[in-house]
Amino acid sequence: MEITEIRIKLMESSEDRLRAFCSITIDGCFVVRDLKIIDGSNGPFVAMPSRKLTGHCDRCHQKNHLRANYCNHCGAKLSFDSEGLLDSPQKLYADVAHPINSACRELIQDAVIDEFEAELSRYNQPGYRSRYDDEFSDAGEDVETAIIDQGHKQPSAPKQRPVPNRPSETAAQKDDDFGAGIF
Repeated sequence: MEITEIRIKLMESSEDRLRAFCSITIDGCFVVRDLKIIDGSNGPFVAMPSRKLTGHCDRCHQKNHLRANYCNHCGAKLSFDSEGLLDSPQKLYADVAHPINSACRELIQDAVIDEFEAELSRYNQPGYRSRYDDEFSDAGEDVETAIIDQGHKQPSAPKQRPVPNRPSETAAQKDDDFGAGIF
């Protein structure tokens, strides 16, 4: 596995320990978005993209966050944490994508932290612009890049194909067809 591209979005005025968001491209064909770079006690570290865990209301069966006291749909009292299991944040979130061994985690972390430090030095130069939100491309091929983005990907516009001219039609006929329209 090779990390072929890393994009960093610095968080300038973050009041918590979040320093930046990051997207990585693996082997030039798979993008993982929304990794977080967080200030830890031993320096910055990379947190994988995650989502809040939910539970279902006993009354209406709608999804609600695990720390919710009342259902957002029907207002019923919720009791997801009857045994006190939700006291730590690790129980409230689940990784969307993550490495399955420490070697892979270290490879990602080292590459991302190196690029984060390079992005910090570029930030101090005049004319700085983050590339984080730029479109990911597949070197001109007609294959879209797979993206894990937790709902942040903008829908792409449909591809426009040229309309062939009708060979039997003259310029005068085209004008007549156009002029005959109702506006």
